[in-house]
Amino acid sequence: MTARPANAHQARLLRLLRDGGPQSRAQLGDRVDLSRSKLAVEVDRLLGTGLVVADGLAASRGGRRSHNIRLAPRLRFLGVDIGATSVDVAVTNAELEVLGHLNHPMDVREGPVAVLERVLSMAAELRALGLAEGFDGAGIGVPGPVRFPEGVPVAPPIMPGWDGFPVREVLGQELGCPVMADNDVNLMAMGEQHAGVARSVDDFLCVKIGTGIGCGIVVGGAVHRGATGSAGDIGHIQVEPGGRPCACGNRGCLEAHFSGAALARDAEDAARTGRSAELAARLEAAGALTAADVAAAAAAGDAASLDLIRAGGDRVGRVIAGLVSFFNPALVVIGGGVTGLGHTLLASVRTQVYRRSLPLATGNLPIVLGELGPVAGVTGAARLISDHLFSPA
Repeated sequence: MTARPANAHQARLLRLLRDGGPQSRAQLGDRVDLSRSKLAVEVDRLLGTGLVVADGLAASRGGRRSHNIRLAPRLRFLGVDIGATSVDVAVTNAELEVLGHLNHPMDVREGPVAVLERVLSMAAELRALGLAEGFDGAGIGVPGPVRFPEGVPVAPPIMPGWDGFPVREVLGQELGCPVMADNDVNLMAMGEQHAGVARSVDDFLCVKIGTGIGCGIVVGGAVHRGATGSAGDIGHIQVEPGGRPCACGNRGCLEAHFSGAALARDAEDAARTGRSAELAARLEAAGALTAADVAAAAAAGDAASLDLIRAGGDRVGRVIAGLVSFFNPALVVIGGGVTGLGHTLLASVRTQVYRRSLPLATGNLPIVLGELGPVAGVTGAARLISDHLFSPA
């Protein structure tokens, strides 16, 4: 990117065009607190930077018709979502429409060098497809706490070798563009906020249930990261005193009892102890089980699988009930790989939240599955870097 907005007014205009698409000067004037002449000056300055372009005649509102204004079609952002067991990379345009998306299996425990090499090769593959000549900026999410100003992971429990690694700096050097890094669930929340189920909500929780469990907290339209970047790390709230050992070193954490890995372990136990013929058949065929196997077995009516899902949903629901009573959100979004468990999981979560939280907090509280699925994180990553670049330098 060759330019940045010169002031807050220009930044506001860029974000309006990003979120709302092409608009006329009159439409923009309805949404910003600027005089007509001042608005004209700022739009003309943005046109001069090349960040926006004229885009056809606007609909008439009386008098001479003006041109629509849109963000420059050449702008490209790279969104990267690193999970515990896979990597998603996507290219978006300036309105954050996903133009191309790749997913590859990758164990985050292989370390930052190997994982970021995979990210760069996937970015090169997207460029080779003609989706981008280069990138104006990149956002990246990792499955652990991040010290946000520096873009550095901090003591992530499931990411050995990543503690203190300068993700933002290294990726920026390799790509030759500005980079922002954050926790993956924060980016999922931003993705759902931009183009998913949370589009019209300013205060909501986004719970990601995958290999681990985390929660994105959006307050007044902005992600709340906490003093050290660890806000929303709900996977390490204790749900079973003296329970199973957790990767964080404690016992009885939510993540140790219900996550993708915990569910797979419990499913294999059910198969081996004769509690589920369906899971036993799947285990014999594949040699291992995943949350997807539990979802498929439950869909086929397997009682043991349904019990595992309900028990996990009860535990997640108890934790979310406490969050709802404390935070009073307008919406709770459930996302991540385990959401393949679908409405059985959702029903258990809802039951616990509605039962345990006060009616004042839950009377009009939707608890829903996310809309964006596998592109939520990469969309949020593009939103993150665009928020940065569409701010005054």
